[in-house]
Amino acid sequence: MIEIFLASFATFFVVIDPPGIAPMFATLTDHTSRAWQRKMAVKSVVIASIILVGFAFGGPWLLQKLHVSLDSFRIAGGTLLFLIAVDMLFEKRSERREERNEKVLSEARLHPERFEDISVFPMAIPLIAGPGAIASIMLQIGQNAEIGGKMVVLAGAGANLILCLVGFLVAGKITKIMGPTIATMIERVFGIILSALAAQFIVDGIRGAFNL
Repeated sequence: MIEIFLASFATFFVVIDPPGIAPMFATLTDHTSRAWQRKMAVKSVVIASIILVGFAFGGPWLLQKLHVSLDSFRIAGGTLLFLIAVDMLFEKRSERREERNEKVLSEARLHPERFEDISVFPMAIPLIAGPGAIASIMLQIGQNAEIGGKMVVLAGAGANLILCLVGFLVAGKITKIMGPTIATMIERVFGIILSALAAQFIVDGIRGAFNL
């Protein structure tokens, strides 16, 4: 169970990246009241949690209706996670996140009454519960048939969601403490770990698909 939790926690830590999205939250909620920031922090994490739990237990049913095998999803999901890992290693992911962040900010300046609530987009989707997180939770749940294993996977995901919440609440302080150098170092290290996990998903999918 400890191994499952550690693998789950590491995977979600990489694909959700709580330290990386905290500065985005700080920027998007800048010049707002502390009460509004707390509301956005809680609402973002709650919505993302609902999405991830929904895909964790409803994902297999959806795959079945689409006539997609779990092994095929392992290969596709592993490929997606590997591409995310490559982006992390070459800082492409951070660049796209910053571009998305600037786009939301520019729209908010033009129409502040429309873009005040950032809990659903871009925080919950796609920054927290993005394609990588959705694929990861479906893969992790699919690999653990017993209810105990599924709960441990959810605990690993939940721990990262709690980190997101804490990070949002103290986003300004975290940004100052970490600095760009430490944030980049953490992203590179976990990018390597994610690439190895992604490769394992692909290998398991190929073995299952071809009965190797």
